[in-house]
Amino acid sequence: MLSDTEKEVIKTYDVWKEKLMFGRPVMGIERSTYLIDEDGVIVKAFGKVKPKDNPKQMLKELN
Repeated sequence: MLSDTEKEVIKTYDVWKEKLMFGRPVMGIERSTYLIDEDGVIVKAFGKVKPKDNPKQMLKELN
């Protein structure tokens, strides 16, 4: 979990996106998960993740 009130990290990871809410465009975070190795290198990126399914998906990737 990360608190990023200045939006520095979310812009770096390119997850600050235009989305539709009730048919109107708004800016918001695209739910994403990154698998990062011990050297800080992104091994895999998952966009538009669903919170319900994501933990199982990540455990599968780690095995």
